[in-house]
Amino acid sequence: MYSGLRLIDKKSMSITESIIEYKDPEIVYIPLVNHSNMECQSLVEIGDKVLKGTVIGKRNDNIEMNIHSSVSGEVIGFEEKLYLSGEYVKCVVIQNDFKEKQAELTGVKDKITSYTKDKFIQILKDCAVTGMGGSDFPTYLKYIGKLKTIIINAVECEPYITSDFLVAILKTEEILEAIDAIMEINEIDEGIIAIRETDYQLKDKFETFLGTYPNIKLVLVKDLYPIGWEKLLIKELLGIKYDKNPMEKGIVVNNISTIFAIYKALKTKRPISRRIVTITGEKIKKPQNVIIKIGTPIVEVIKEIGGYKDETDIRFIAGGPMKGETLPNDNLIVTKNLYAVVAISSSCFSSPITCVRCGRCSNVCPNYLSPVLIRDRKKHFNILKSLHPEKCIECGLCSYICPSKIDVRESVIEAKKEIRRH
Repeated sequence: MYSGLRLIDKKSMSITESIIEYKDPEIVYIPLVNHSNMECQSLVEIGDKVLKGTVIGKRNDNIEMNIHSSVSGEVIGFEEKLYLSGEYVKCVVIQNDFKEKQAELTGVKDKITSYTKDKFIQILKDCAVTGMGGSDFPTYLKYIGKLKTIIINAVECEPYITSDFLVAILKTEEILEAIDAIMEINEIDEGIIAIRETDYQLKDKFETFLGTYPNIKLVLVKDLYPIGWEKLLIKELLGIKYDKNPMEKGIVVNNISTIFAIYKALKTKRPISRRIVTITGEKIKKPQNVIIKIGTPIVEVIKEIGGYKDETDIRFIAGGPMKGETLPNDNLIVTKNLYAVVAISSSCFSSPITCVRCGRCSNVCPNYLSPVLIRDRKKHFNILKSLHPEKCIECGLCSYICPSKIDVRESVIEAKKEIRRH
């Protein structure tokens, strides 16, 4: 049975008693992107006035997913900006008028269990709730069909990152209320909140309130990376395997920040306009979690919280150090699926040497692939296809364990792209 690895977590540096909010970006850049759709359609033109929550774009395929403005103001242009994948994507540029005028004011709903399932799904669509653990996958698609178990993924097993932990600690009651509502609306029998066995503070906080929710239980999982991977987590919790999607077994998995986004959608019917981002790493003067409006340039926020210790020899990562993307600079735009940025020293990374054929990358792969063979066969398509690089979850363990310091993960990602091109 796969066990994973225990990593040095380095989470304590970004956990503070309170979360600050960066409220006032002068300009926001809203990417016309959702999940795998990198060229969503713009619905606004230069000079248009928008409100907070105005629909400014939508997917250009058969999936219903709108893109909203996070501020009120005026559309002043379109620019390509750096996205967390490392690609430059088209963005709607909005001048903030700082008035925070809402597109729709519906008030607060007291009882969020009263929605029908159809209405629940429609609210997820209208509020553009997506996977906030990094995927940006449209959440409503996970709730189509009959479900029997919901798993709330609060494991956050990657080093440095604490944004989910802070959401869970600060919004415990709201999260439990949301889970209870989701279960009642969708007639789900069982709710499981999964956290790491070392998250003692989080365990105590949830157990304070769980007594009033008999169908929701807290389960501690091993503090091993990458236990937060959906397929591995389901196997650990339920002993169940599936082919392509947990829905095959009547299971839905949501990241805990996504659950809080669902709570806000059900409570206020307003789309996500901001999120908590962990800004951390040895190069950051004051690592911490910050509430940031969608579309804000992250460099502004880093400057606001104290900046870098020094601006030389920085490796800037969007996401965590294992699964994140190393970026050429810090001109990154905050999106719903950006949960962390990490700034560390480039000198921490040794230059690669020749592969010694030790096989460690194969031993640690959670999907039982042969990363080094995939790397060596990138130009031989028929052989590459038989090695199934498309099954790679991009966890980064192959690069982490490599004694030759080869970026094996990047080679496997390139092989995945080659398979998709064919």
